[in-house]
Amino acid sequence: MKSAHSLFFAFLVFSGCVFQPVFEPDEQENPNNPSGELALELETVAQNLEIPWSLGFLPDGKLIFTERGGKIKIVEQGTIHEVEGVAHLGESGLQGLAIDPGFSGNGFVYVYYTYSEGIGLFNRVSRFELKDNSMHGETILIEGIPGNVFHDGGRIKFGPDKKLYIATGDAGTEELSQDKNSLAGKMLRINADGSIPPDNPFGSAVFSMGHRNVQGFDWRPVTGELLATEHGPSKHDEVNAIEKGGNYGWPDKLCKTGTPSTGFVEAVVCFDGWTMAPSGAAFYSGDTLPLDNAFVYAGLRGEQLRALKFENGKIVSDEKVLDGIGRIRDVALGPDGFLYIATNNTDGRGTPRPEDDRIYRVVAK
Repeated sequence: MKSAHSLFFAFLVFSGCVFQPVFEPDEQENPNNPSGELALELETVAQNLEIPWSLGFLPDGKLIFTERGGKIKIVEQGTIHEVEGVAHLGESGLQGLAIDPGFSGNGFVYVYYTYSEGIGLFNRVSRFELKDNSMHGETILIEGIPGNVFHDGGRIKFGPDKKLYIATGDAGTEELSQDKNSLAGKMLRINADGSIPPDNPFGSAVFSMGHRNVQGFDWRPVTGELLATEHGPSKHDEVNAIEKGGNYGWPDKLCKTGTPSTGFVEAVVCFDGWTMAPSGAAFYSGDTLPLDNAFVYAGLRGEQLRALKFENGKIVSDEKVLDGIGRIRDVALGPDGFLYIATNNTDGRGTPRPEDDRIYRVVAK
């Protein structure tokens, strides 16, 4: 959590977006070709992992992460907890991880995971207490989120307003994304105790709707805009500026199609020429890497790390900054000012390499 976030809550629920028109990545770019000489290089932090999904940092600087099969681990200490009841089928399982803004006083850690009930799959967000390198108790904050073997969303983060934001997928039932009464295909927003903030736009946990499968999001330092990555159907992957009460069109509108008069919010970046399958994301802030406060986001099918850069509040470039390590699931800003990324080559869709999966630290050459 960036300390500047707490100063800029007023920007969180803004209406309108300064990022129009939609920015177009290079459609001729082959996402799987090596980038050549890069200004970044990698250091291995952990290896031989089983589908690491979400990265986070504790106040003492320790790196904590989830593995989709159900384990929560701390680097150099190994497994600290295995969440009971995780249903790991296809893309489902233990996914998102968030650290409470008041962790130093309460020790709370939050996770998003898939569970089974009867013959169905659902997702929930639960809170645990981390104490003496082990997790204690489970308090379920929200559950019954439609689940499936694919399109489960799963990313969770605390915003600058100290509310917990939750990305959900359409769970394979497209029409749920346009149903305000369903938790599927949405960005949700709840209080840390699971209650509903009174200023949510629909009187429920729903903050925005019309999403297919949001996989990553973060807030821009200083200005507070919330950007999110989203999977399209084969192509039409997106980066969206999330507005309170906004409708992002799925399944009725794909990015760069239709007209503004439909009432759907247009994506700020649209991959309609090739498949990126964007996942975890983080705004970079600091001066240890040549990323100029960019929105840095991971690619699964695209097998790369990209940086969306701004000047005077407008997007000026969206470029590949790193590749050659396969599928990248998550990216997080470390307390040391470097980026950390997790591969997902063992998730059944990649090509595992020796000692995969890994967590890397991204440093400057």
